[in-house]
Amino acid sequence: MTTKEALQRFEETATHYIHELDQFSLEQLRDKQSDNEWSIGQMFQHLIRSALDMQLRNIDQSLIPSQDPLISPTEKTEVGAAIFAQGSFPPIRIHVPPSPQYTPEQPENKEQLIQGLQTVIQRMKEIEPALEKMSKQNTVSHPRFGGLCAEEWFLLVEMHYRHHLLQLDRLKKGLLREAT
Repeated sequence: MTTKEALQRFEETATHYIHELDQFSLEQLRDKQSDNEWSIGQMFQHLIRSALDMQLRNIDQSLIPSQDPLISPTEKTEVGAAIFAQGSFPPIRIHVPPSPQYTPEQPENKEQLIQGLQTVIQRMKEIEPALEKMSKQNTVSHPRFGGLCAEEWFLLVEMHYRHHLLQLDRLKKGLLREAT
C-alpha cells in the first residue's frame, strides 16, 4: 500500500470513529465492562495518544540522524517483518495488563475525542507528502517490531486504527448486552 492509499484509508477509518461517537453518551464512553477492559473512550484515547505521542513523534525522530541507539539503522524483528508483509495486525486480542503508564485516561468529554482524532488526521495529512523524501535508513525502534523507518511508522498508524475496529465492535456488543 502506498502512503497516499494509507492516508486515504486512515482518514476513512478515523472519520468512522468520529461518526461512531454520535451513538454514545459520555457515560457509555466511560463504561468499563470489567476491571481488565478499557472503556470505549479509553480505546479512543489510546488511538489518539499512541499516534501523537509515539508513532508520529517517531516519524519526526527518524528525520534527524542521531547517535542515539534507538534512532539508528536497525532491522525489523520477525514479528515486525510479518506484520508489514501482511499489511495488518493479526485479528487477535492483544491484552496488556492495566498499569499507570499504559492504561489510557477516561475522556473528559466527546469533544476531546473528536478534537484528538481530527488532530491526528491533520498531522497525517501534513506528514504524508514529506515521506517520499525521507531516508529509509534512519529507523526508530518499536518495542515489538524493531527498527521502523518514517514510512513504516506512518503505515503503522493506519494498521493500528484499523486493528482497533475489532475492539470497538466487541465493546459495543458488551454495551448492548448490558442494556438488555
